[in-house]
Amino acid sequence: TGVVPFVALLLLQRRPVAGRALLVTGPGCPGHGLCRSNVQEQTRRQVALLNATAQDLFSLYLKCQGEPFSSETDKLCNPSGVFFPAFRVNRTSERKEVMVAMYKLFAFLNASLGNITRDQEELNPTAKELLDRLHNTTKTTRGLISNLTCLLCKNYNIFQVDVSYGESSKGKSTFKKKQQGCQVLRKYVQVIAQAARVLLPHLSPP
Repeated sequence: TGVVPFVALLLLQRRPVAGRALLVTGPGCPGHGLCRSNVQEQTRRQVALLNATAQDLFSLYLKCQGEPFSSETDKLCNPSGVFFPAFRVNRTSERKEVMVAMYKLFAFLNASLGNITRDQEELNPTAKELLDRLHNTTKTTRGLISNLTCLLCKNYNIFQVDVSYGESSKGKSTFKKKQQGCQVLRKYVQVIAQAARVLLPHLSPP
């Protein structure tokens, strides 16, 4: 627990750890010079891409885990017990509130994807299509985090956000590793759809 700037958070997100950084505003925001001219449009496209590919990623993950995950998906992949950051914003929420909630969500997701990818590299090293999808999703998520960092700094002078990370699967059995990935990705499908509905109107051109 502690105050961690965005740059440190982006490094932490490469491994699934528990950490928190306090939401503050101040003169030390490092992101003003990092924004591209089309950052808002790029952010919109990244969210839309993640939403469009989430279900396919989940389906491919299931296929590669084999039985009993393929035949008992509802039972084994029920995400009710999986921690995900609270997402209580909606289309009528203030834009600042939406952007902060998005940052928390995708910081968590990025760490979770790293956890799942590590496990699949160990458990399914020949599943090239799945591993490519996981790497591409992670790459898009990291780009999105970078853009959200920039927008929060530029528009609201926010450079530290309260972030929670998911549980690591290190030391768990093969079955538990597969199940945790399955639960997280199923929850991801649900949450990214909600996030896209909320965020995209805030990023649409006037």
